[in-house]
Amino acid sequence: MERLICLAVGYVCGLLQTGYLVGKLNHVDIRKKGSGNAGSTNALRVLGWKAGLMTFAGDVLKCVAAFLITFFMYRGSDALPMLTMYAGAGVTLGHNFPFYMNFKGGKGIAVMAGMVVVNSFWHLPQSLLMIPVTLAFFLVPVAVTKYISVGSLAAYTVFLIEMVIAGQIGWFEMDAARCYELYGVLFILTTLAWYRHRENIKRLAAGTENQFGSKKKER
Repeated sequence: MERLICLAVGYVCGLLQTGYLVGKLNHVDIRKKGSGNAGSTNALRVLGWKAGLMTFAGDVLKCVAAFLITFFMYRGSDALPMLTMYAGAGVTLGHNFPFYMNFKGGKGIAVMAGMVVVNSFWHLPQSLLMIPVTLAFFLVPVAVTKYISVGSLAAYTVFLIEMVIAGQIGWFEMDAARCYELYGVLFILTTLAWYRHRENIKRLAAGTENQFGSKKKER
């Protein structure tokens, strides 16, 4: 029951579609422009830096909000890191599949950034290293390839690896079964991120993916 409650809390938080709202402030339906995605990358391409940053910040903060709600609901639980991961999964589902927008949302990368931030506080100060490491695995591939999708998938995959390492060296202070459950939830989210980027992967293979800073293409 606790897991379902955390998923529900996260899903409700994830329903705040920042990209859609920022688009409406600019008199644009972000779902009908650019890639048709309601996430921060499309907001950046279609509406510019300010809109992209606003969207990214909002998507990160809704993950932080879900974490804090879950943290205070279940503080003292010996499974708290696992429960907050369920909340993060809920935010991802709400962000990616909002029921009131015909289940057409974003791809969950900014939400993942929020999960990196909240999970970097379980074992201070060492755990704070997760933030620059994950950021580096986003920025370096983007700088080298100019493809945001490549950096996004690299960062998500590295985040999964970091969390497994953190759990195995005892940062979460949970028993093995709960650690493995946390890994399982995050593995599913990582797989979902790759699935949500399947069109990007096809365009990468075909050489038609938009590069960062290139002229926007309507799709």
